[in-house]
Amino acid sequence: MRFSPTNLPEIKPLPKGALEVITCHTNADFDAVASMLAAAKLYPNAVIVFPGSQEKNLRNFFIQSMLYLFNVAKVKDINMAEVKRLIMVDTRQAGRIGPLEKILENEGLCLHIYDHHPDDEGDLQGEVEIVDQVGANITLMTEILRARSIPLNSDEATVLAMGIYEDTGSFTFASTTPRDYQAAAYLLEKGADLNVVSELISRELTVEQVALLNELLNSVHTHNINGVEIVITQATTEKYVDEVAVLVHKMMAIGNINVIFALAEMEGRIYLVARSKLSQVDVGEVTRHLGGGGHPTAAAATIKDMTLAQVENRLLASLNATLGPVRTARDIMSFPPISIHPEGSLAEARKLLVRYDINVLLVTADDGTILGYISMQNVEKALLHGLSSYPVKEFMTLEFEVIKPEATFAEITSVIIEQKQRILPVVENGRPVGVITRTDLLNILASETNVPGSLIDETGNAKSGRTKKVLNLLRERLPKQLVELMAEIGRIADRLDYGAYAVGGFIRDIFLRQENLDIDVVIEGDAIHFAETFAKHHPEVRARQHRKFNTAVLIFPDGFKVDVTTARMEYYESPGALPVVQSGSIRMDLYRRDFTINTLAVCLNERNFGVLIDYFRGLKDIKEGFIRVLHNLSFVDDPTRVFRAIRFEQRFGFKIGKLTANLIQNAVKHDFFRKLSGRRLSGEIRLILREEDPSPAVERMAEFGLLKFIHPSLTLDAARKDFFRRIKKVLSWFDLTYLSEEYQAWLVYFMGLLDGLTQQETAEVCQRLSLLKKERNVLVDEKPLADKALLRLYQKKHIRPSEVYWLLHPLSIESLLFMMAKTTREATSRAVSSYFTHLKHVRPELTGDDLIALGFEPGPQFKKIFRALLDARLDGEIDTREDEEEYLRRHFMPSA
Repeated sequence: MRFSPTNLPEIKPLPKGALEVITCHTNADFDAVASMLAAAKLYPNAVIVFPGSQEKNLRNFFIQSMLYLFNVAKVKDINMAEVKRLIMVDTRQAGRIGPLEKILENEGLCLHIYDHHPDDEGDLQGEVEIVDQVGANITLMTEILRARSIPLNSDEATVLAMGIYEDTGSFTFASTTPRDYQAAAYLLEKGADLNVVSELISRELTVEQVALLNELLNSVHTHNINGVEIVITQATTEKYVDEVAVLVHKMMAIGNINVIFALAEMEGRIYLVARSKLSQVDVGEVTRHLGGGGHPTAAAATIKDMTLAQVENRLLASLNATLGPVRTARDIMSFPPISIHPEGSLAEARKLLVRYDINVLLVTADDGTILGYISMQNVEKALLHGLSSYPVKEFMTLEFEVIKPEATFAEITSVIIEQKQRILPVVENGRPVGVITRTDLLNILASETNVPGSLIDETGNAKSGRTKKVLNLLRERLPKQLVELMAEIGRIADRLDYGAYAVGGFIRDIFLRQENLDIDVVIEGDAIHFAETFAKHHPEVRARQHRKFNTAVLIFPDGFKVDVTTARMEYYESPGALPVVQSGSIRMDLYRRDFTINTLAVCLNERNFGVLIDYFRGLKDIKEGFIRVLHNLSFVDDPTRVFRAIRFEQRFGFKIGKLTANLIQNAVKHDFFRKLSGRRLSGEIRLILREEDPSPAVERMAEFGLLKFIHPSLTLDAARKDFFRRIKKVLSWFDLTYLSEEYQAWLVYFMGLLDGLTQQETAEVCQRLSLLKKERNVLVDEKPLADKALLRLYQKKHIRPSEVYWLLHPLSIESLLFMMAKTTREATSRAVSSYFTHLKHVRPELTGDDLIALGFEPGPQFKKIFRALLDARLDGEIDTREDEEEYLRRHFMPSA
């Protein structure tokens, strides 16, 4: 079971004489050693056992002297069959603890795990697990020692700090987290000696290390694997040379290397050290194919019984399998290409450039062949000179190269960079099928070298296409059958040669660990044709088409639905208008969305199944907790996004970014909501008021001055805020008490928001928002009745139950809940509550047939009789059927 460092359960001591062992991975580094020493503080009766020839890594007298203060034993001295508890640190892979793997076979073994590596297939599961992705495993151990107030002397603190400094590269590795800094700060407080740490981490190379480094530098080979440059180097030495990882770091600095795999053959074994600065090269995953492991940025493996040539071949095979297929122009291009006829005017060209938010426009003939291209810069200069009516052919660039969809990344780079071409058309059968721009290429290169996005495109229109394999996360967060369904969607798309992607909120919520099984699929192709094809292969599934929007819904036998849409791009003719939609690529489809956090997509096609595509740094904003629009005219195009920004901000506990907040203020200032239809505005208000607690979102709306777009006199003062809190309390009570009763919670909140407006003003709001007739009835007609009922209940100190019944009976559940929240008088609230709990369900037992049997003639008198019986029951005057008959004899039957 997994725990956090601060809620680790009490570690119960084993029975006297029982054997417990602390171990780590083979070739222990400082982080592993420090973690074992920290574990020994938690398990004082345990024996530390290194699984491999660790002494060669620990020649420094300081470290050795610390080890001898603890209970350390050799593998050969341990009776593995007698081990009752195994404590693994800095690994949870059975294959990485060498001969100690046999202990895992012990019956009734208690396994405790402390590890900071990402989850992986084959990970062991323990009775106790502390697993979290921080820069150094000793960070987790330090947090535990600190939480338990376990004392550390200065020497112990120094060893622990050494582990943090080594595994974070002195806080320079991308895997470093704020928790690593905090742990190091704590160790410094405990007396960690940075002079010792510096000496051991950064000391001068030995003669043997210099010789090995020289051989590694001289044997460097660069491999271009699927568009990524990979450095592989190897060396051989008779004697063991420690700290190969230090040499690899020096090589990366010397040669400005992004990805390196160093193979060092020493004493009959091959030691592999891997490092990566590129997000698409996960060296931890690559080395796992060779029996090693680690992080996406740093990993290692020890290989026996193989030659260097064999290991290199296996390494190359692993790289090809891990990095996937070669990236081609078809994978990178934006499509469809936007073009203009050569006779089109410069004014028309500018309109197209602005509409689609692009910087370069193709010029094509009637038959579709490319004649040239024209840039925004040239168009703007021409317009400045009053040439808006001139045809674009007069100013277009005529010299350009084109490429085929199968062109490699290297070929693309050559044309755009070396020939300084602004736009590269991708041509098939003589016609353009897509384009690649300099900005596209620059952002792709930036994503591979961790260049901050702000240096690439300050407008937010980034198309870096960052990718990350998230298949394990999908398997962890989603039901198995849903992952299998996603894979089947990808297989059907492959048969049609379509791209298929799971997109939007479904993917966002996976990373937010929010429950959301509403899967949306975007198809690069014909969504309706895809849905029909899927249904043919699965007769139990029904495909419902919406040809007007080129979308479809797959409906499964159990009612589960998958929305399928065609990848599209859109533009807006005016602020607040509905978008004009055209077919496009996944990139264009994601670019039309509201916020960066909703632009994530996961590929479903078989060759890239489970690969996250992040064009606009949405994952970064999710991790940092920001709501950001994709471009500066986002709220001009669609002002309803303002309300969604607030809703997402409050739901996820995020913060609207500074630029986005300024754009909201501009949208309010310039009244871009004026042309917004009432139905679209009311739709967003409903969604906000349907949140679990809409109060913070409504307060945020008030802060931005948005309430005036509902009604000019609407405000949110302290009394109304308190009213909202009471509404939430009342609704929670009702939900717990009457699970089967249906009502519209948003309407209760909306009544609370509009409370204080006149009936005429409320009617104006309903008309502005195009509310449904039954909603208008509650807000306009019932609301005054509810207020009168409240006044009546307040004025009468003693009111009969029958009076309460007939006072409240005409009102909807929403109006009654509004009354309970509005009153501050306990007796009034109790009266409404009694109506819900008792009065509402009271009915006479006698029926019309019973009255006829008793001799009454059918007619208007029946209504009077039943009203009297109901009142008597409500007021407790009668209780049984016999009481009702007696009541009739006394009040309605003529006396004998």
